[in-house]
Amino acid sequence: MDIVGIDVHVHLSDEESIKAVGARAKQMEQYFRRKRPVVSIDEMADQYRERRMMAVLVNTRDDSVSGLTPVPNDHIANAVKKHPDVFLGFGAIDPWQGKLALQEIRRCKEELGLHGIGELNPARQQFFPNDTRFYQLWAEAQKQGLPVMFHSGMAGAGAGTPGGMGNKLKYTQPIHLDDVAADFPELKIICAHPSWPWTAESLAIAQHKSNFFIDLSGWAPKYFPPELVHHVNSLLQDKAMFGSDWPVLGVERWVEEFDQLGIKPEVRKKIMLENAKKFFGLDF
Repeated sequence: MDIVGIDVHVHLSDEESIKAVGARAKQMEQYFRRKRPVVSIDEMADQYRERRMMAVLVNTRDDSVSGLTPVPNDHIANAVKKHPDVFLGFGAIDPWQGKLALQEIRRCKEELGLHGIGELNPARQQFFPNDTRFYQLWAEAQKQGLPVMFHSGMAGAGAGTPGGMGNKLKYTQPIHLDDVAADFPELKIICAHPSWPWTAESLAIAQHKSNFFIDLSGWAPKYFPPELVHHVNSLLQDKAMFGSDWPVLGVERWVEEFDQLGIKPEVRKKIMLENAKKFFGLDF
C-alpha cells in the first residue's frame, strides 16, 4: 500500500470505547454537532486502508477524577497487532495513580509494544504537566523512548455546559509543557490541537525546542488562525503533523479544508506524511 498520510490523532469508536466515555459522549455530540458513530476496529482499519493512510490510535483515562472505567491499553494493543499495516498505538495513564501509572508506562513499551503515551488531557485529569510530582512519569517515558501526547487549549469535553462539567482550561495552557520539554530534552512531546486561545505559545515552543511537536487535530482547518497557517507553511514545516481527532472531525473534511489553505506542495507532504514517518522512525 502506497501510504499518502499518517493521521497521528485518532480515537477508537467501537462499542467498548464509546461505553468508556459515559455521559460525556452525549455532551460531546451536542457540542461538536456530530453523532459519534459505532465503528468496529476492523471497519476502521478498512476505512484507513481505503484512504491509503495509517492511523495512530490514542487512548485516554481520567478515572481518578471522573470515576469512569477506562478502555484498557490492551484493547489498543490488540487493534495494532491485528492491523499492523494500518495502526500504531498510544497507551493511556492516569497521572494521579503514581507508581501504577509508572508501571503502566513500562508495560506499554515492554509488554504491549505500543508507540507512545497519550492522549493525556490535563483539563479532564486536572493536573499541571510541569508539576514535579509527575516528573517520574515523564522520566520513565523518556527512558522507554516513548513520546507523550498532551491535549492543549480549548477542551471539547464539558464545553457548553454549566461549569464545563468541572473541566478547567488553566491546565491546558501550552506554556506548562515548555518546562517538561526543557527538563526532559530526550522526551518527544506532541502538543495536540491548535492550542487556542494560546496558539502562539505552542508555535513558539515548537520553534524553540527540537523535542516539541504539534499536531493539527480537532479543528476544522478552515478555522485555523492565520498565524498557525503561516508558521506551519514556513518555520515549523518540519514540526507539524496531520491529525484529525476522528470521530470528532471527519478525515475527508479535514483533508479537503487543509488543501484550501495554500500550503506549499512540498510542505503538505511533510505535514501529511514525512514528519510523522521521521517522528516514529518508520522506513517504508
